[in-house]
Amino acid sequence: MEIEQKQAPLIEQFVKQASTLNGPGPALVKLIVEATSHPSLFAFSEILSVPNLLQLQGTESSVYIDLLRLFAHGTWTDYKSNAAHLPQLVPDQAVKLKQLSVLTLAEMNKVLSYDQLLKELEVANVRELEDFLINECMYVGIVKGKLNQLRRCFEVQFAAGRDLRHGQLENMMQSLTNWLDTSDNILSVIQDKIKWAETMCEEDKKHKMEVKSHLQDVKKSVHSKVN
Repeated sequence: MEIEQKQAPLIEQFVKQASTLNGPGPALVKLIVEATSHPSLFAFSEILSVPNLLQLQGTESSVYIDLLRLFAHGTWTDYKSNAAHLPQLVPDQAVKLKQLSVLTLAEMNKVLSYDQLLKELEVANVRELEDFLINECMYVGIVKGKLNQLRRCFEVQFAAGRDLRHGQLENMMQSLTNWLDTSDNILSVIQDKIKWAETMCEEDKKHKMEVKSHLQDVKKSVHSKVN
C-alpha cells in the first residue's frame, strides 16, 4: 500500500496538467514522456482517461497515446514486438517499462526464474539482473522478495498492483465471489463439525454420568448384601 499512497499525489499532478493543456501540440507529448519517465510513477490509467489526450488522435503524435497505453498495461516484450510503431524510449522509460514487466510477471507467479527474467527483460547476465531487481525494484519499493542464487530465481513476497486491464475487474470480482462461496461452504462444514463435536461431548458426558450412577448402584447393592 505504501507505494500506491506515494503515487497518489503524482497521479493527481499529471492529471491536472493534462486537463489544462488544449490542442494536440508538443505539450501533451512532453507530459506523456515525463509521466512515463518519472521514477516514482507506476500507474497511468487515470492519466490515460483525461479527455484532452484524445486531441492527439489522428495526428502524428497519436503514437504517444499508444505509448501511454503500453505503460498502463504492457510489458517490455510488448514494446519490442511493436517498436516500429512506437516512439523510441529514452533510458528512463526503458527502465520503467522493465520494472512494470516484473510487476506483470509477479502477478502470475510468485517464483520467477532467472532464465525467464533474463529473457523477458533482455538483461545480459545474472549479475546485471540481480542488480536491477535490487536497485530498481526492491529498493524502489515496487516489489519485496528474496534472491535465491542456489535455485536461480526471485521469490516474490509482495508486488505493487498495475493498472487494471479491460475485463480484469470483472474477473477479479468473479474470483472474489467464488472465494466467498467457497469460504461459506468451508464455514458451513466447520460449523457442522463443531456441532458434531459438541454432540459427541454431551453424549460422552451423559455416558460418564450413567457409568458413575451404575457404579454407585453397584456399591449400594454390595453394601446392602454385606450388611
